[in-house]
Amino acid sequence: MQTDTARAHAMEETSRRILDVALEVLGRNPDAGMADIAAAARVVRRTVYGYFPTRSVLVQTLAHQAVDEIASALDSIKVPGRAPEAIWVGFIEYLWPVAHRYRVLLALRRGEYGEEIHAVLGPVDRALAELVQEGQDTGGFGRHLPATVLSQVAFAAVFALADSSLAGSSISSQAAAITSLLMLGVPDARAKMLTEASYGES
Repeated sequence: MQTDTARAHAMEETSRRILDVALEVLGRNPDAGMADIAAAARVVRRTVYGYFPTRSVLVQTLAHQAVDEIASALDSIKVPGRAPEAIWVGFIEYLWPVAHRYRVLLALRRGEYGEEIHAVLGPVDRALAELVQEGQDTGGFGRHLPATVLSQVAFAAVFALADSSLAGSSISSQAAAITSLLMLGVPDARAKMLTEASYGES
């Protein structure tokens, strides 16, 4: 007979698998329904609803998961005294391998769950805007757009490049980092120098 601990572990594994599959399914088709997710996860639809009562709850859970991962990455990269441009490069270096997983949130953000996802992603949006504002104040980033807008443009570009990469284009993490730095107003030579320094350390 299954113990309470084993049962809880099994439930946690099932929940995690449903979320992982949902990211992949919604990444291919943001309009996919719970039945599509259940089929891809190889469970009955009732099982998905047992963990996530509505599609909205599922999407919000995915958004919270993304925020936790991204916020954790930003916290670990923000070393005191490190230039904002270098922090941005480190952030993109972290984000690139998982960008394809969370790009769906940008699509869903423009749809029926826009307001909910916007609220969940708020802390990340503010953290990125603060980083870009710091870079503008120190002269590392351009002032061609307000920090709140510029941070979102450069951030979204990484997800757009991830889409291109999935479509068959060979785009590296370093190329994505350089592209986003250029959008932030970093001169080409410095953008290349920053990424070479970062990727040379990894």
